Amino acid sequence: MTRPIDLLRQGRKEELWQMCCGFIDLRLEQFMVIQKRLLLEQIGLLKGCELGRKVMRGAMPETVEEFRERAPLTTYGDYLPELRQKREDVLPAKVARWVRTSGKTGEYDVKWVPMSKDFVSEYEKVAGGIAIFTMCGDRGDVSQVKEHQKTIYTVGPPEYASGLLCSLIQQSLGYDMLPSDGEGMPFQQKIKAGFEEALYQGLDAFGGLPSVLVSVGEQFSQRSGKANIRPLLSHPRALFRVSKGLAKSKLAHRPMLPKDLWSIKGIGGGGTDSAVFKTRVKEMWGRYPLELYVGTEGGIYATQTWDYEGMTFIPNLNFFEFISEREWFKWQLDHSYQPKTILLDEIKAGENYEIVITNLHGGIMTRFRLGDMVKITSLWNERLRIDIPQMLFYSRADDLIDITGFGHLTEKLIWQAIENTGIPYVEWAARKEVSGDKPVLRLYLELKDDYIASEKSTAAAVYEELLKLDSIYHYNIYSAYGDPEAVLGLKPVEVSLLPQGAFASYVSQRQAEGADLGHLKPPHINPSDEVLALLGAARRVEVEIVPATEAERTAVP
Repeated sequence: MTRPIDLLRQGRKEELWQMCCGFIDLRLEQFMVIQKRLLLEQIGLLKGCELGRKVMRGAMPETVEEFRERAPLTTYGDYLPELRQKREDVLPAKVARWVRTSGKTGEYDVKWVPMSKDFVSEYEKVAGGIAIFTMCGDRGDVSQVKEHQKTIYTVGPPEYASGLLCSLIQQSLGYDMLPSDGEGMPFQQKIKAGFEEALYQGLDAFGGLPSVLVSVGEQFSQRSGKANIRPLLSHPRALFRVSKGLAKSKLAHRPMLPKDLWSIKGIGGGGTDSAVFKTRVKEMWGRYPLELYVGTEGGIYATQTWDYEGMTFIPNLNFFEFISEREWFKWQLDHSYQPKTILLDEIKAGENYEIVITNLHGGIMTRFRLGDMVKITSLWNERLRIDIPQMLFYSRADDLIDITGFGHLTEKLIWQAIENTGIPYVEWAARKEVSGDKPVLRLYLELKDDYIASEKSTAAAVYEELLKLDSIYHYNIYSAYGDPEAVLGLKPVEVSLLPQGAFASYVSQRQAEGADLGHLKPPHINPSDEVLALLGAARRVEVEIVPATEAERTAVP
């Protein structure tokens, strides 16, 4: 079977583009034909295995329509205990890789998901496409794609979704990973060693959370005035690179940035913080990070292309269904209700949807609710002539904060507002509480570098930025009542400042307890009293977390 690396080595670059990136040329009708054809093949595999019959509750559908009518929506609990026990004998196809993420406290510590050989083979092609999109400037542009490009391992181990993607990109296009001897190194040490090696080996591309990339860039800036060249004397290429970088930064009258040291060809990013930090990544590294929508249960769902705007859905890894926000709110009121789904050719621009996937190519996740809400920004990308709906990640479906008269707040929206204040901070968490007799968004914030600010002024700054974001993006922060402060007398944002080192201490405590990688950091949205206690909040939270009223939960923006 021909792989992307084979085409690259043979110089067949047009075929390489078609294999890895050709899906963007599909018309929506062609996209749906591929989806339905692969789903029918998958249904046959599901009917022929024990776990497939279990999650479909005995349904034996023959068509896509029967599958959607008879097979129920699922969550991870429907695949237990089989997946927790890694039972391969009950699966639709032979397993090539097991991927993990954090589990659910009190139910399962780790969530394991199998990937079949055929799924991984298709995933490798898509991974190659992602790498090409990070480097290309137009349709068909593979001029920057070469074997042995240097990249730094800034993601999790291969058994995690980010690590698997990195591994598949390496296989697909023959990247060289830095550090070259990083096997078994702790994560932070591996990143440090990788950048040190990149000083004399060079650096072409890499990926990771944009917030991490910004943090690394800030460290370069802070240390540039204290650069010690003595350790570089044994590496002339490293010495030349740093000297050249320092000269560039002095000519620009600013501290040295990573872009002064390397001409990065491509950056891949992901996570809620992509939209928040992408401009700062560009300022520091010289390129925008390509935003990806990636998950443990299904690999890559969607990707940006060379315009760094909306993300385009991937047709050949998962079959997509969508739960409208109205249907989601109905289910929230009554969990026995089975939400109705629609397909990609039925969605509407400007609407939010919970996404549902069915793995193709012998996977097991079947009508699986990812728990993510996406926003359809448009039904096509007119400028790039991509006839596939465009999306952005909106929020976790269970991470909406509803404040009376203040609309639906998401992690992404709150994070962007905090960033826009310009107040230096380490980390944050937020939830709905009651202050006096009125609901508020309570923000728990650790300030950075001994920055001094009052809780009141910080709250006012965040509130002002939230209103600015609403005027630009129309997130429905206002309700039908108008400005909650002016009309209802609410001050919808309050801030509690955390002590210095609060988040670092939390991570250390969780590490000491042996917590899984995915459980080390506290959640941004709706942290529990126990989490806040570990963060060392200035006072024990005594107010109740207010559940949304029926009117709030049924009000669809």
